[in-house]
Amino acid sequence: MGRVTERRKVLRIRDGAVSSRPDTLVAEEPLEIRLNGKPLAITMRTPGDDFALAAGFLVSEGVLGAQSDLRNIVYCAGATAGGTSRSSGAESGGGVNTYNVVDVQTAPDVVVPDITLERNVYTTSSCGLCGKASLDAVRTTARFPIADTPPVRISPELLASLPDRLRAAQRVFDRTGGLHAAALFTEEGELLDVREDVGRHNAVDKLVGRALQNGELPLSRAILLVSGRASFELAQKAVMAGIPVLAAVSAPSSLAVDLAAETGLTLVGFLRGSSMNVYAGEDRIALRAAAAQG
Repeated sequence: MGRVTERRKVLRIRDGAVSSRPDTLVAEEPLEIRLNGKPLAITMRTPGDDFALAAGFLVSEGVLGAQSDLRNIVYCAGATAGGTSRSSGAESGGGVNTYNVVDVQTAPDVVVPDITLERNVYTTSSCGLCGKASLDAVRTTARFPIADTPPVRISPELLASLPDRLRAAQRVFDRTGGLHAAALFTEEGELLDVREDVGRHNAVDKLVGRALQNGELPLSRAILLVSGRASFELAQKAVMAGIPVLAAVSAPSSLAVDLAAETGLTLVGFLRGSSMNVYAGEDRIALRAAAAQG
């Protein structure tokens, strides 16, 4: 498997002093995702958790919704040293992934949406939806309607504590400063999982894909926290995984707010220190009586 970080020589200038030194950079490589043998999408990602990334991507596409929908994920022949395939059960084994191609094999009864079959696009590390034909195409029918889930109540104080917990869990960011992160928390604030990637949408896909592989969807009692902004795409990924609360340390887009309002998603932006903006789904925020009246 490709390395998460790489070393490069840089010229360092500090207060007029010039020196040469190696620097640690986050790795970025293409990953081609195939669905039942057919090319579907290419994304630029940080190597690691490739099978979870592919599975999570297909949750957001409406293809997968349960562990039973997934038959297997393999590195395609020729993608590993020696020219052999490896299944999802042996992802951490020997060999080096050189061609960055995975094939997701669904269960025989899984119906693949036509829009997914027609997608076949190149995505970047900043936008996983580039190439979508229209807004209607991304408003995929959710398998796990958030409005139907048991109520989750979260205090502003708990939300305010989450960014520091996420930051403390970002191991690769400490070495590179160049990664986005996404984390899942319980409604009590317990960290369930955290993933890092050069693309914020990839980090979320890795979380969701891991949950699907473990039979944990829908994530109806979870909080999703992302280290950057909250785009429409990230809101959609939360909705498709049944996540009721999405919080971001930066701004949401107008379309993300619209989608949150339509689906019942609680959307929090500018989560910094004790401050935050609640753009939709404020009924899940447990405000004190005096504050609510104000």
